[in-house]
Amino acid sequence: MKHFEANFDGLVGPTHNYAGLSFGNVASLSNAAAVSNPRAAAKQGLKKAKALADMGMVQGMLAPQERPDLHTLRRIGFTGSDAEVLNKAAKQAPALLRACCSASSMWTANAATVSPSADCRDGKLHFTPANLVDKLHRSIEPITTGNILAATFNNDKHFSHHQHLPEHASFGDEGAANHTRLCSEYGDPGVELFVYGQQATNPAAPRPTKYPARQTLEASQAIARLHQLNDDNTVFISQNPDVIDQGVFHNDVIAVGNQNVLFYHEQAFLNTQNKLNEIKQKFGDSPLHFIEVPTNKVGIQDAVKTYLFNTQIITLPSGEMAIIAPTNCQENEAVYAYLQEVVTLGTPIKQVHYFDVKQSMQNGGGPACLRLRVAMNDTEVAAVNQHTLMNDVLFSELNNWVDKHYRDRLSVEDLADPQVLIESRTALDELTQLMRLGSVYQFQK
Repeated sequence: MKHFEANFDGLVGPTHNYAGLSFGNVASLSNAAAVSNPRAAAKQGLKKAKALADMGMVQGMLAPQERPDLHTLRRIGFTGSDAEVLNKAAKQAPALLRACCSASSMWTANAATVSPSADCRDGKLHFTPANLVDKLHRSIEPITTGNILAATFNNDKHFSHHQHLPEHASFGDEGAANHTRLCSEYGDPGVELFVYGQQATNPAAPRPTKYPARQTLEASQAIARLHQLNDDNTVFISQNPDVIDQGVFHNDVIAVGNQNVLFYHEQAFLNTQNKLNEIKQKFGDSPLHFIEVPTNKVGIQDAVKTYLFNTQIITLPSGEMAIIAPTNCQENEAVYAYLQEVVTLGTPIKQVHYFDVKQSMQNGGGPACLRLRVAMNDTEVAAVNQHTLMNDVLFSELNNWVDKHYRDRLSVEDLADPQVLIESRTALDELTQLMRLGSVYQFQK
């Protein structure tokens, strides 16, 4: 049996815009109110996904959310026709309208936490959609996310889908952005690392003071229980609250792992050495590489600005590992110098590939934000909805779909235009047919 780490990237939605909704995300706030290009954003994401497929990776695509989300606007009291609901929301509560138009589901690392079958006691691959309760514009995603995941991984024999955690701050859960997995081979039992920003039930525990800690220890523990993980293959790590207050809103902005490599900044965690020792003990005798980036080579602000750690580390068919980095890393002297150095350190990382994902970067997400990692065997890959897996045909179909339906310019003011709603729903209805997803959206019910 063969084993892979598949990447499922989120399609950028038709309402990709810069509304500056994410407090604590420096890039999102600094580009608020800029004019976006949804067509370019979607094509940049597709180009990256296709490049990884061409490298020999198993690559899938996940559909975006329905936006504008009129279902939510109606839930909070806006009435009338669709056009009237948009008009009233724009006049009476523009911030709420912007939240209901966010295309943030493009950052699929926040979609869910995934545990492969090798780690779970029932031998199934488990998915729990993130509740994303810390941000209004993301808290409206989980139900549709669950629908899309169930339509993509649509075989109960192999896949187990859980409801998102209770919608309360005590169980704040941001998905795979605060979770990584270390293993020797993808099909071997691994060690799952859950990184949290605060303990909801222990006010005396360390927590940030400027920006919110979006992931709680309680949420991470709940997911470990749901996924039937054992104590000997889980490690719970406290993120350094000081780096959260410097704009490191998720762990994947300051650390990333793949197989037997953990690549992290020296300021990423609390009690770092104790946790590294715990990882080593649970990982076993196989080789394990900790690559710690010192502050004197890459400062926190450079790491956040370039998303050095929000890169993907992938294992190529050759066995070598490669870093998939945004071109922003090339444009920063310190970060580019470090990436040139890291391939010489004698670790499995031997290559760096750069991709232009600036439309995503400007809104606060790098290459790693755009994908959900799913470690799978070949039987499980065969059980996936095959119409969601990247190949030459799907790449062409999705690019044509984007060209047909997406605007090349979208301002925050455009979000109140009823035509945007019509265009978005028309596009998504066609997409569900193209990808054989069924009726996953509220407007299709």
